Amino acid sequence: MELTLAHSPDADDAFMFYALAQGLLDTGGYAFTHVLRDIETLNRAALAGTYDISAISFHAYPYVADKYLLLACGASVGDGYGPLVVVREDFPAGADLPEVAVPGELTTAYLVLKLWRPDIRTRVIPFDRIADAVCRGEVAAGLLIHEGQLTYRRDGLRKVIDLGEWWQSETGLPLPLGGNVLHRRHNERGRAIAGLLREAIRYALAHRDEGMRYALRYARGLDVAEAARFVGMYVNHWTLDLGEIGRHAVETLLARGAAAGLVPPCPELAWMD
Repeated sequence: MELTLAHSPDADDAFMFYALAQGLLDTGGYAFTHVLRDIETLNRAALAGTYDISAISFHAYPYVADKYLLLACGASVGDGYGPLVVVREDFPAGADLPEVAVPGELTTAYLVLKLWRPDIRTRVIPFDRIADAVCRGEVAAGLLIHEGQLTYRRDGLRKVIDLGEWWQSETGLPLPLGGNVLHRRHNERGRAIAGLLREAIRYALAHRDEGMRYALRYARGLDVAEAARFVGMYVNHWTLDLGEIGRHAVETLLARGAAAGLVPPCPELAWMD
């Protein structure tokens, strides 16, 4: 059976699914067509139910819960770290941020930014152009995701706040950023499909050197050590299984978002193990 597997063209997702992309697992008759798109594009595609399996921001799930089930494996979690708000080095310390460039209004980074500062003005800019826009003075501040969390200093930027650190100080929980969802039309096959994805993640973690060599193709300016650090940040035990704490973190994130009027209420999350 042919399935579309949509994920971002980033080192962590490439590492996570390289065993499937390279045909290293017995998939029991399932064939996966990998579709690589940035996370906000995937969030928007999920609104239409485009792909069989997709990475999405947890922020986006309430908008697609009628079409997709959440998978307990494949999540990216910031355990005391996460998206960064950055400014130029010459930005006045302690000054108000007039506007923040964000990578998309359905990203979890955007949701947590608005939980931190509800009245902050934002402008959507593709995630891989945000640091440059701040450097050029197009926007006062930027919200960095992906490898920008590691490379901002070399661009002459400084951190205002780490939203994953802030979230943990507020809730005592890790910050669930993105996860994988399975289209509800595959509900009866869900356990088998989820098992294959978890097997791919387990394989990558057990064959880290091989996986990293593959993931470096998608490392966008990171050196080997930085790429390894980035992958380790977002492919780990949380990725194998969110567990009770991880699921509670997702529920807390969406409940706080709903209480603030930032997302529709999503009273019961539909998980596929």
